[in-house]
Amino acid sequence: MTDTRQVVVVTGGTRGVGAGIARSFLAAGARVVVCARRPPDHPVEVAGAAAEFRPLDLRDAEAAHAFFADVAADHGRLDALVNNAGGTPFGLLAESAPARQAKIVELNLLAPLYASLAAYEVMRCQDGIKGGGGSITMIGSVSGSRPSPGSGAYGAAKAGLENLARTMAVEWAPRVRVNTVVLGLARTESAHLHYGDEDGMAAVARTVPLGRLADPSDVGDACVFLASDSARYISGAALHLHGGGERPAFLDAASVNH
Repeated sequence: MTDTRQVVVVTGGTRGVGAGIARSFLAAGARVVVCARRPPDHPVEVAGAAAEFRPLDLRDAEAAHAFFADVAADHGRLDALVNNAGGTPFGLLAESAPARQAKIVELNLLAPLYASLAAYEVMRCQDGIKGGGGSITMIGSVSGSRPSPGSGAYGAAKAGLENLARTMAVEWAPRVRVNTVVLGLARTESAHLHYGDEDGMAAVARTVPLGRLADPSDVGDACVFLASDSARYISGAALHLHGGGERPAFLDAASVNH
């Protein structure tokens, strides 16, 4: 009997936000393939259902093309791609080598482009998939829509990623829908590298209107929705997942309301 469950690829799905996204799709009943350069330290699983790991350097366009062709051949379909892989260490622009900045742009903008192109080649030829050929979701960042001191190349790449998604949504309609989840501050196993110890993370959380950092499952639930038939008329959209954003600094600096 043919397995008609969604087949979903989550890039960088072995840890952090990516693992949370993979677990949300597993909980929704999908077959999930996660990829990264290195295997996960622990299986990505939910209630006995585990994600399949396949190694991939997303910066290699030819390798990405072969990867998605193999996934579709082995599973019989490809319903959704979540471009989650990315990130950056802290580094001021004037104190960082140009080659380092180029690698950040490559990982956060070019790699999702390569993955999306490879996935599209599979999705556009699919027939009988409910909702069309497939769905692609970019994991963006609020860094792409505001100044991003300490992560300038990353913010620029994320701004480009959101624009890229909107263009793909137009060029690849109606077969493939493309959207962006614009992520704010999130709590993962590496959050301390950006926010500090527990006191630091609590202080950062207080700057968020909803009073906490995003959990990877929050991101995963949004991605499951965007890949579902419930989002069948949503394409070219940016879903802001930031807990209400950031309180404007001038409100605390102004003396009129104190």
